[in-house]
Amino acid sequence: MDRRRPLPDPRQADVELSQAWRDHRRHVLDIGFRMLGDLGEAEDVVQEAFARLVRADLDEIDDVGGWLVVVASRLCLDRLRSGRRHPTSPEASLADRPADPALDPADRVTLDDNVRIALYLVLERLSAAERTVFVLHDVFQYPFDAIGEIVGRTPAACRQLASRARRTVRADVSRTRFMVEPAEQRRVTERFIAACSGGDLDGLLELLDPNVGGEADVGGRIGVRTVTGRGPVATGLLQFFGPASSTTLLSLPLRGEAGVVALRDGRVVTIAILTIGDGRVTHIDALADPLKLAPLGAALGT
Repeated sequence: MDRRRPLPDPRQADVELSQAWRDHRRHVLDIGFRMLGDLGEAEDVVQEAFARLVRADLDEIDDVGGWLVVVASRLCLDRLRSGRRHPTSPEASLADRPADPALDPADRVTLDDNVRIALYLVLERLSAAERTVFVLHDVFQYPFDAIGEIVGRTPAACRQLASRARRTVRADVSRTRFMVEPAEQRRVTERFIAACSGGDLDGLLELLDPNVGGEADVGGRIGVRTVTGRGPVATGLLQFFGPASSTTLLSLPLRGEAGVVALRDGRVVTIAILTIGDGRVTHIDALADPLKLAPLGAALGT
């Protein structure tokens, strides 16, 4: 009797890989960005993680999303340990960047300050293992058991690493104004991203305050657009961030508030700040002016 396993159907494998890309790419990219502070490098990590998935036996993987998180986190950890990252000094990189004459000095101050927070200067003071444990546990709420497998430490050792990282972060909060977003803020941001990315109008309406307002600085002759009311705001969000827009949304806390960065074709096209109250989005401030976004995109590695 022939007990050999049947050959895998390449067409089915392609379908499963495409589904994995749609389901998990954004989350894996979000983790890579938080760990490395550079979107370009995070994209490289995502590409490598999926390349390894292509070479793996999908039938042997029970949780594809979890598998990708482990692989991507280890790739990030390798980069942090080896120093194969850029910029090596975010503070110097921003200071040395040539000025754009098209930008108002006030805009440059605001953007540079936001970029400093986005790059998590305080995390540069953590060891590779501390940074990995801190991001995966305190930001993404992964359990220490799972994180221990990634960093090669026991769960107890990971708890110590997280505690040490928190002390370092707290010591530098006053200087950098860095903070990890509260759990409610992150939940609302994730729901916001999921509703926009999935074209879920009902989910978005439920998340928005009835009196929500939004302002978007699009630059040019239009200047600032203002929209009020849950229906118009939701419709506009799906128009610009919905599935048909080919946009990838990532969470990015700015100034202690919930932030979302929108990427399209490898470029930052919008930064949105969400004001959250009682579990709902009460106001949205968005920057979509390409001139004002240019230095931010460069600093984030896009």
